[in-house]
Order: sequence, then structure tokens, then C-alpha cells
Amino acid sequence: MPNLLIADDNPQICSILKEYAKLEGFTVYTAADGKAALDAYHAHPMDMILLDVMMPLKDGFEVCRTIRRESTVPIIMVTARGEDFERIMGLDIGADDYIVKPFSPGEVMARVRAILRRLEPTKEDAHQETCTLDNLVLNLTNYEAAIDGNPLALTKKELELLWLMATHPDRVYTRDNLLDQVWGYDYFGDTRTVDSHIKRLRAKIDLFPHPHWQIKTVWGVGYKFEECPHDAED
Repeated sequence: MPNLLIADDNPQICSILKEYAKLEGFTVYTAADGKAALDAYHAHPMDMILLDVMMPLKDGFEVCRTIRRESTVPIIMVTARGEDFERIMGLDIGADDYIVKPFSPGEVMARVRAILRRLEPTKEDAHQETCTLDNLVLNLTNYEAAIDGNPLALTKKELELLWLMATHPDRVYTRDNLLDQVWGYDYFGDTRTVDSHIKRLRAKIDLFPHPHWQIKTVWGVGYKFEECPHDAED
């Protein structure tokens, strides 16, 4: 049975979501504050985390950042109504989705199912788990990336962005394309979240030489993974 962590300081919300999740076949763990959420995460292998933003001791952002430094476990942030900055920040620090209070438990479980379905390997994925282009190696199964054997400390979203573009070199993706294919849902916030992810991705890539490929900005359109001729000047 998959493990689900529900972190929220509202006991009623935790109780209701726990009952719905148990009906979905989850083993459910709950936490009423950020410290307890991290303790539960470290004590049990989690398959999904529902994480409220406003919690005692450690808020949801701090918990999300801590988990993202060591895991790609799916995280859904729970935010207050109308607080766009919370949704944008949650996505920027590595959350996979967000849901706004008040919500129906059925909607929450639908979001959980949708994310887990996207993580299930497809037949195509089974034949293409790694991608090698010049000195870049990506492994989508283990969520690992390296340049000339040097590991890249990429977040889940950063690796998925790089994988999507690298496996389709020279194809131009708009910001909306990337949001739809990497985040996988209708995003109602600012598409600049893509720009911030690309900026951080480039900074990590540029720690190591890669003269024969780059993530190129196509002005007025979006981004693409561009392979450069080997005889081009560096």
C-alpha cells in the first residue's frame, strides 16, 4: 500500500482527508506541524505528501525545501484562498501541484491520483530511461543527471524540464507548453515560474563545460535544447 503524509495543523482537515485517503488504499500518516512532518517523512518512505503552507514550528515552504534537497517524492501544497504568491513560491521551490482552501476531499484525491498516474512508467519510458547527448547523461528512472560524470544537483522539475527538451533537441517549447507537459495541469499563476526554473537549471549546468549544447532562449517564444556543431568556436 502506498504511503501518504498529510501535514496540516487543522485536525478536522487531517481527519477528513485521512478517511478519504484510506478508501483510496493509502497508509496514512498525519502531522500537525512542520517538525512533525519532517520526522514522519524521515521515519517512513512516502509516496505522496499533502503539505499545508501555514503550520507551526516550520512552515510548509521550509518543509518542502528540506525534502527537495534529498527526495523527488510528489508534494501537493495546500494554500490559502487568493494567495497567488504562495502557489508561485510553492512551485518554484519544487512542489508538484497546489490546491486552494476550501477544497473538497474528492478533489484532493483526484489531484493525488493524477500525479501518481503521471509517475507510472509507460511502455515508451521502459525503452527510454536514459538519454545521452554529448557529455550530458540523464536518467529519468533514478532522477540523476551528470556532465562528464559530474553529478548535477537538480530538483525534480529541473530534471524533467531538461529531459523534455534534451529528448527533443531543437524543438522550441513555449512557456505554456512546458507548464502543461512538465507540471501537467492547468496553471493559473504566472508563467515566469518557468523562467525561474530555467535560470536555476542553467546556473547548475554552467558549473561544468558543455560547449556543444545549450538551453537557448528563443526570444518572444520560449526555450529549446540546441546542439552546437563540434567545429564551432567555443
